[in-house]
Amino acid sequence: MTGAVVLGAAAWLNHEPDTPAQGLRALSRREAELIRALAPVILAGMIPTDATARQTALNEVVEAFDRGLAGMSLAVQGEVKQLLGLLTFAPSRALVAGVWTSWPEASESEVAAFLMKWQSSRFVLLRAGYQAMKQLMQACWFGNPLAWPAMGYALPDRAREFL
Repeated sequence: MTGAVVLGAAAWLNHEPDTPAQGLRALSRREAELIRALAPVILAGMIPTDATARQTALNEVVEAFDRGLAGMSLAVQGEVKQLLGLLTFAPSRALVAGVWTSWPEASESEVAAFLMKWQSSRFVLLRAGYQAMKQLMQACWFGNPLAWPAMGYALPDRAREFL
């Protein structure tokens, strides 16, 4: 019950227009920044370390997350958007995530501390939020052909024609 109240209050107080960022279908600019900040921590050791390849990978994760969110049912979209809203609204971000700076300014250690806190929280809602973000992020990355070589997955030659 408390979790629903917190989510509802954050959504009510968050005055950012819920319009998609340029080039995206579902994520707002702040939500895309959040996904970009979480990705290197959730996908640690899986995304490229070369600066250019890393930026390309992070862009693709954000775009895949956006496509995935846009393709979800309206009910599920609403739940994910509530979670994202809680984490992008500065007061609730500080309160429930312990991250006092904006997501683009947050260090990877701050992001990791927040994720660890949610992963082991005594509150079911926070643990569920952690699992949702982790699973969505991993699906976004592991569905990307750029991720396959690092996993040792070699796409069969005859399947390449469909990409």
